[in-house]
This record gives sequence, structure tokens and C-alpha cells, in this order.
Amino acid sequence: MENNIILEKSFNFSLRIIELYRKMIHEKEYVLSKQLLRSATSIGANVEEAMAGHSKKDFLAKVIISHKEARETRYWLRLIKHGNLISESIDGYINEVNEIINILSAIIRTTKKNLGIFLGIFFYFFEIALFTKSISIFNNSNSILNS
Repeated sequence: MENNIILEKSFNFSLRIIELYRKMIHEKEYVLSKQLLRSATSIGANVEEAMAGHSKKDFLAKVIISHKEARETRYWLRLIKHGNLISESIDGYINEVNEIINILSAIIRTTKKNLGIFLGIFFYFFEIALFTKSISIFNNSNSILNS
């Protein structure tokens, strides 16, 4: 990988979840194991898609989806833990997904801030253009009235 911390963490987390899924299947837990596998592997898949985003908004949308998938994954892990559905400790997985959630949250905040700055600059120049156009129209109407 390209030394991208969230890509690496989400990929490695997916690999660990695949192993957990296999253990859960071995212990005859089929339903929640599948839910967990889907949401956990979706985190990294959406981060990967975000890296290829066509715009900052596209990037942000995919990161937000990853964040939601990470939160769903945490839910399934907590349910598995408190439902005593597997003999293995789930705490390490919960800590790992919490770390991923925190990183994704920071990425979302930073991207929104940067996108807001970009939009602010865009609207600033848009307002200047409108104001300039208004002055031009006003000057043209005055010259017509004065003739």
C-alpha cells in the first residue's frame, strides 16, 4: 500500500475479521458472522473507492460511507460480545474498529473544513462577479438615461 494509514488499517482489519468470521462459522454462528463480514470488509472497500474519487465531494461521500460501515461493524461486534456468541475475546476488534472510526471522523472533519474553505472562496468570487455585473448594468442604465 502507499503508506496511507487508513487504507492499511482498514485492509488489515478486514483480514482479521475474515479470520474471526471463519472461527464463528466453525462455532456455528452463521447470521451475525455474515453481517459482520459484510460491514467490516466494506470499510476498506469504500476507503479504496474514496481514494479514486472524482472530486472532493465524491471523496467525502465515500469516506462517510466507510464511517457508517465502521459504526455498524462496532455494533455487530458489541452484539457478538454481549450475546456471548463466540468463545474468543472481541475486545481487540472493538478497540481496532474504534481507532478506525476515530481516523475516519478526523478525515471527514478535515475534508469538510477544506471543502468549506473552497466553497467559501468560490462564493466570495461569485459574489464579486455578481457585484461587478450589477455595477456594469447600473452604469449602462445610467448612460442610457443620460443620453
